[in-house]
Parts: sequence; structure tokens; C-alpha cells
Amino acid sequence: MNQQQLEKMQTGKGFIAALDQSGGSTPKALRLYGVDESAYQSEEEMFELVHTMRTRIIKSPAFNGDSILAAILFKRTMNSKIDGKYTADYLWEDLGIVPLLKVDEGLAEEKDGVQLMKEMKNLDELLVQAKERRIFGTKMRSVIKENNPEGIKANIHQQFDYAKKIIAAGLVPIVEPEVDIHAEDKAAIEAAVHDALKAELEQLDSDAKLMFKLTLPEEKDRYLDLLAFDQVVRIVVLSGGYSREEANRRLKDNKELIASFSRALSEGLNVNQTDDEFDAMLKDTIAAIYDASVNKN
Repeated sequence: MNQQQLEKMQTGKGFIAALDQSGGSTPKALRLYGVDESAYQSEEEMFELVHTMRTRIIKSPAFNGDSILAAILFKRTMNSKIDGKYTADYLWEDLGIVPLLKVDEGLAEEKDGVQLMKEMKNLDELLVQAKERRIFGTKMRSVIKENNPEGIKANIHQQFDYAKKIIAAGLVPIVEPEVDIHAEDKAAIEAAVHDALKAELEQLDSDAKLMFKLTLPEEKDRYLDLLAFDQVVRIVVLSGGYSREEANRRLKDNKELIASFSRALSEGLNVNQTDDEFDAMLKDTIAAIYDASVNKN
């Protein structure tokens, strides 16, 4: 584990940029960027276009380690290069941004009010590759849609099972059991998620390190006490379908939590913007998300 990167993740001011759209979410991300399906004829072409979009974001003067602590990458982005360097090396060596990797393979069918992660059959191989590419940590997402005690427990338990394998490989996992923002009894679900996370933490080795990525809660500071555990490096939040303005407003109400936004980060960016227009919009977006992450109500 890179101790300089760990220190930045624990104490640095800023937020995490999520640039990890995968096969299922890439077409939507490209459409929002102004690139529709007619612009590509194959999955390979689609991923080339999204890498071009991500590269434009990363190489913007606004995208730097002063405001951004880390960036979450998709596997193909990790294995692609920017200015002749693998993306993780470019992020850390040129920008001072910690590289993270999305490792899950998507969601299983809904059962008991939740969507677990599909089995990660190639996780061991991917973790070896991540270490070769000098990745600091990982991210994996599951979803909770209903206040079903058995489903919530299974969801959190699966996250921790994989987290322990990732920790054993020498990487820092981000555990992301997303609560659907449209779920009925969202506040009650979040209370159950909090308790399940706490129960798993109490059983986790004291020298383990992990992070949480959670939905912006209905109750202010719902997850704040989890930071008292030595194992917890940071708690970050996803925008989850809220507009950037609403997500930032909610974030400011939660002490110590920082953003890890994807759609809300790229909101308003367009392939047809000039570089000056693109950079100006991204600069304003980053400034607003940074402010919500470090300046609390």
C-alpha cells in the first residue's frame, strides 16, 4: 500500500471523481455528453469514445490534485494510456490524484428487495493486474431498494466478503451498498444499512483499511459515527440520481462526508463545447463539489 496515497485519502481536502462508467452505463454517459449511438458501431468504438471523453476531463486544467483526492477508473481506462502513460500513473505522477478501480461485474437480478453483485469470477486476476498498474484501491456497487432485513444483511455481508479478499491482496476497497433514492422508507433502510455496516466493522481485523461509498442520507450525519472505527479511511457519497445542486446541498449537511460523483461531475459537459467552454464548466463544477465536500453547514 502506498503510504503517501493513504495519507492523502485519510486527511486530504477534496473529493473523488467517479470516471468508472462500464458497459451498461456508458451509452447513457455518452448521450449526456452529446454522443448518441449512431456515432459508434461496436462496443470497441463505444469504449474508445468514452476514453476520449474521460481523457478530456482528466487533462483539463481544472482537474487536479488540489481539489480531487482520487479518481475511480473502469478496467479499460486503467489499461489505456494518457500521453504515453497508463492512466493510473498519469493521475498520480502528473496530477497527484490517487487511482482507484471499479471491480464489480454488474448487478444480479433483484431478490429480497436488493440487487447483489454478480459473482466476481475474475477478481483475483484483476487484483493482480491492478497492483501491476499501481492502483491504490477498488470500488464495487450493489443496490438496496426495499426495507427487507434479510436482503439488506445479505447485501452488506457480500460487500464485506469481497472487501476482505481485496484487503488481503493489499488494496483498499470502497464498499458501496447504494440505497435507491426512490425507495419507500429510505430513512429506515439507511438506519438498517448503518447497523449492518457497524456489525461487520466490529468483526473486521483491526489493521484492515476500507472506505464506504453511500447514498446521501435522509437523516443528517447518519453515518458519521462509523468514522470512529480505525479501519475506515473515509466515507464518500454518491449523487445517486439527485441533481448536482441537490446533491451538493445534501452533502453540505453531512459533516466529514465527501463527494464521489459521476453523473453530477460530468453534468453539462458536451462534446461540441470548445476547450475554453468545457474547461470553464468543469472548473465551476469542481469548485462547487469541492465546496460541498469541505465546507459544512
